[in-house]
Amino acid sequence: MADTTTTDTTTAPVTAPARGQQGGQRDNNKRPRDDKRGGGFKDAPKEFQEELLWVDRVTRVTAGGRQLRFRASVVIGNGKGTVGFGIGKAGEVVIAIEKAIRDAKKNLISFAIVDGTIAYDLTASYKAANIFIHPASKGTGIISGGSARKIFAVSGIKDILAKQRGANNPITNARVTMKALSTLRKVAVRPIKTPVVAEETTKEVAPKVTEAKIVAKKEAPVVAKEVVKAVEVKAPAKKAVAKKAPAAKKPAAKPATKAVAKKPAAKPAKK
Repeated sequence: MADTTTTDTTTAPVTAPARGQQGGQRDNNKRPRDDKRGGGFKDAPKEFQEELLWVDRVTRVTAGGRQLRFRASVVIGNGKGTVGFGIGKAGEVVIAIEKAIRDAKKNLISFAIVDGTIAYDLTASYKAANIFIHPASKGTGIISGGSARKIFAVSGIKDILAKQRGANNPITNARVTMKALSTLRKVAVRPIKTPVVAEETTKEVAPKVTEAKIVAKKEAPVVAKEVVKAVEVKAPAKKAVAKKAPAAKKPAAKPATKAVAKKPAAKPAKK
């Protein structure tokens, strides 16, 4: 006969292991990694500052049809008087900009910057474009527009006045600005002599006389003054020397007159 007795078996609920315990979970006490997401590489400092002037879509007509490309014009400079301008063409904008930068590095010019500006006025013309550049005082800033402003900014000029006219093409205006800066000659800068201001002479203040010195002066005998007066009285008086009267001038002697010999009378003629 089979046993029909049943046993009450209660099973405890299964719980997931807490953090920090075994079971594949991470320990909270463990120090997290200090690495930065995205890699720890830093960009190398660039030799030149890059400024994009313009990006155009250009087409070339061939036997097979039209070829669409992009043309990028870029200006680069080191901020110390060196600047370059270049143009690049490619099927993509990024590649066109890279070509323009390589072209600009081949066409660098250098000029002298004096106190954040140029030394003298400049004028230049290229095709239909004209430009007039004038030096400016400190605090003026870059007063210009278009391509010239970007060229001045990357070259290191801080104060300047410029005027463009004749053309609206950014490439033509950039070329005329580069032509003007290339004609800038080096100028010897002489230091300004500061006027020497004479130092004010300090007045010496007489020392204060103490009361003891004043009393000593009052008590000093007056005999010395009397002796001096007596000596002055006894001093012999100087004898008055009579001046000699000037000698009377003798009358000047009259010059002796020469005796004139009398001629004998003429004798009467004989008959």
